[in-house]
Amino acid sequence: MTQPSAPPSPPPSANRLAGETSPYLLQHKDNPVHWWPWGPQAFAEARATGKPVLLSVGYAACHWCHVMAHESFENAETAALMNALFVNIKVDREEHPDVDQIYMSALQQLGDHGGWPLTMFLDAEGRPFWGGTYFPPTARYGRPAFTDVLRQISAAYRDEPDKIAKNTDAILDSLRAASAPAAGESLGPQELATAAARIAARFDPVHGGLKGAPKFPQCGLLEFLWRRGLREGRPELRAHMTHTLDRMCEGGIYDHIGGGFARYSVDQIWFVPHFEKMLSDNAQLLELLALAHLDTGAALFARRAAETVDWLQRDMLTEEGAFAASLDADSEGHEGRFYVWSAKEITALLGAEDAAIFNRFYDVTPAGNWESGNILNRTDAGAISPEDEGRLAPMRAKLAAARARRPPPGRDHKILADWNGLTIAALACAGGALNQPAWIALGAQVFETVLRQMTPGGRLVHSLCAGKRVGPALSSDLAAMAKAALALHEATDAPAYLAHAARFLDTLEEHHRDAASGAYFLTADDAEDLILRPLTSHDEAVPNPNGVAVDALMRLAAVTGKELWRTRADRILAGLAGAVAGNILAHGALLNAFDTRLGLAEVTVVGPRAPELKAAALALPFPLRALRTATQADANGSDSLMAARLAAAPEGGAAFVCIGERCTPPITDPAAVRETVLDLLTQGAMN
Repeated sequence: MTQPSAPPSPPPSANRLAGETSPYLLQHKDNPVHWWPWGPQAFAEARATGKPVLLSVGYAACHWCHVMAHESFENAETAALMNALFVNIKVDREEHPDVDQIYMSALQQLGDHGGWPLTMFLDAEGRPFWGGTYFPPTARYGRPAFTDVLRQISAAYRDEPDKIAKNTDAILDSLRAASAPAAGESLGPQELATAAARIAARFDPVHGGLKGAPKFPQCGLLEFLWRRGLREGRPELRAHMTHTLDRMCEGGIYDHIGGGFARYSVDQIWFVPHFEKMLSDNAQLLELLALAHLDTGAALFARRAAETVDWLQRDMLTEEGAFAASLDADSEGHEGRFYVWSAKEITALLGAEDAAIFNRFYDVTPAGNWESGNILNRTDAGAISPEDEGRLAPMRAKLAAARARRPPPGRDHKILADWNGLTIAALACAGGALNQPAWIALGAQVFETVLRQMTPGGRLVHSLCAGKRVGPALSSDLAAMAKAALALHEATDAPAYLAHAARFLDTLEEHHRDAASGAYFLTADDAEDLILRPLTSHDEAVPNPNGVAVDALMRLAAVTGKELWRTRADRILAGLAGAVAGNILAHGALLNAFDTRLGLAEVTVVGPRAPELKAAALALPFPLRALRTATQADANGSDSLMAARLAAAPEGGAAFVCIGERCTPPITDPAAVRETVLDLLTQGAMN
């Protein structure tokens, strides 16, 4: 990715991170390690000195990144060894997800599952030859001491160049093979039904989510099971999503005082969170909460959605007017300190009588339920009546006021275009589904901020932090912002959003297309050269950009009637079908994209009754429908499909519905819109 002009280089012996803006890099600016930021200067230094490169990748909210920093990077003796033997590069994985993806994939080629902190050893050309994740200061639990690793790697690099070269060649060959997605037969309804059954068999029937620990939300898989459950008339598949969300909403992974979800649970019951809060996770969960409420009518899901939006507004909006990336897991040097309570504190704040009630619902004990404190959760509280909810609300407000006086976790105020795009789309979709126009307005406000501050020269960048822009955009940024634009168009009818979506998707096509597979590389063709251009099909912390792009292309085709967009979607799906079929658990976004391609309900409302018809369409599950309001401007413009629908509509207006290759007669009764669309969605499931 292209870097902006850098400040003058400091002396060779200095830590070079003070001039960076990334909060994660600035956490390390005072380390005695002679850190370099990612860039060609560091590799030039490696070539000039003959030293190998130590690449350390992490992010601001990563607990074990902090641990390794305290144990090793802040230790003068360890730092002196690093400085003597290596050129040391520190990377923020959120600022450079392209770099992170390449070297995380390299570690996985070495047989390691990976994770952060990521510690990789490279030659002077950036080619990896060995690596790991967290290394302790002394050998323990089967992990070698970090200083022993440093000495051994340095000696091997110096004394065994042939072995190092063999390792780099083998890893690069594996990376190139992994970056060539497997084409295959297109996945039809039967293949998707089989995939859903296989995924469902891996789900925990008691606690929800995939069986075992740790537990991550796996939003893409949850949505896929819900989609297939509706299409196949199998409520037990839909229940995997709603049951999982219910357990998460009541578990310790949810912040019952301030709203929002932690990154994951270290156990299998959603009880002990890894306390960091990521914007990307909460964006995806907000969409699912709104979908679950549409499906079940359960007040819990609507309440958690509203609380999560409150958290976004209160804690995550930056001065620029967009959303920050994350909140740290640690505060005051301890993981979770900001979120954990003692029974004594709660009694002092609420009084004995209210504290006894609160503690019963939230699993608070004098001895603590985690270490020596209490993680608030309602896992075993059972059904909670509206009356009890009303009584608990002011108690939570008192605790929130008290918690606000604690030293807060650090906030990574970096603005990421892809994470903001996902959040904007979630606000627009959830706002429409739950009749919350303020959420839609918030999404529109953030969208305008991203356009205004992150498109210098008219082209989107990946991140913005303290005035520093890192770009050009990744495919994840362009796909997510196209998704955001389309969601805002549905919610507001503003035609400008369609133009924005088309521009983002055209940029994807121009700068990211892989001629061999038809899918999109993560990096642009004019971005900074890396050892290879990453192209993956699987999901990571965010849904795979190819899956997001296909969904956006299909929606743009639906609301414009232009087959160009559908043709691109078909090309991508054909290029990645083999990879999806070979590992369904890793491909939630693309499974959903196949489902969208096979059965997206295209709804156009026209005429005087358009507002009523639109309201009925907004009550449909938003992942399964694309919505457009046709106006007289469409009749007078170049959109022949919209003009034809306007001309064919009865005097009072109508809704036109098409799914696949089937269209209904005009629907004039708003009450019939939902019934008609749901009938069509189900009928097409197994055709």
